[in-house]
Amino acid sequence: MQFATPADLSPIPEVEAPRDCPLCPRLVAFREQCRAEFPDWWNAPVPAFGDPGAWLGIVGLAPGKHGANRTGRPFTGDYAGDLLYATLLKFGLAEGEYRADQADGLRLKGAIILNAVKCLPPANKPERSEIATCGEHYFRPSFAALPNVRVIVALGQIAHVAAARALGLKPSAVKFGHGAEHALPDGRVLLSSYHCSRYNQNTGKLNAAMFEKVFERAFELKPAHD
Repeated sequence: MQFATPADLSPIPEVEAPRDCPLCPRLVAFREQCRAEFPDWWNAPVPAFGDPGAWLGIVGLAPGKHGANRTGRPFTGDYAGDLLYATLLKFGLAEGEYRADQADGLRLKGAIILNAVKCLPPANKPERSEIATCGEHYFRPSFAALPNVRVIVALGQIAHVAAARALGLKPSAVKFGHGAEHALPDGRVLLSSYHCSRYNQNTGKLNAAMFEKVFERAFELKPAHD
């Protein structure tokens, strides 16, 4: 897998970063450090995963070190992915069995997962300039390549802000909150959720019922013809 490119694994290959994307020096240096330490891991920009005809877009912040940076698939192999993929399976947005492995055969139906930042950031905290750079070159173009996406669920405040910018909204005008909802002039809707991180789940800030409520609302907003 380490010899594949992000485009090889993506439903929207035309807007993916190259395996050795040079745009963010700090992230490049951390990528090289991880490649030296864990040569069998993915250690590259993580591509989108899901259905290219999706009506629902799910936005995360960035790959986790032992999750997507290791496996090459968003939210795969970490604690956050357990809740996310269980929810997608429950709502019929995925089929197969999630086994926290790129090769588990899981498929998404009507949904696609994107990260605002494609590369692993140190301490799981991308800098503002890195979010802006990835947004300009990859994240915003991803939405242009997904014309059927009408509902966007942003996981966490930083993903919410990045998604708002990518969709042409002023972040100051679209306040983040769990279950917050903002309509775009073109009919698309941005929904927000607390991130399904281990910390949020362990502290009780987010539980499965709260998370599922956001997806229930997404289905209420789903275009009738999809």
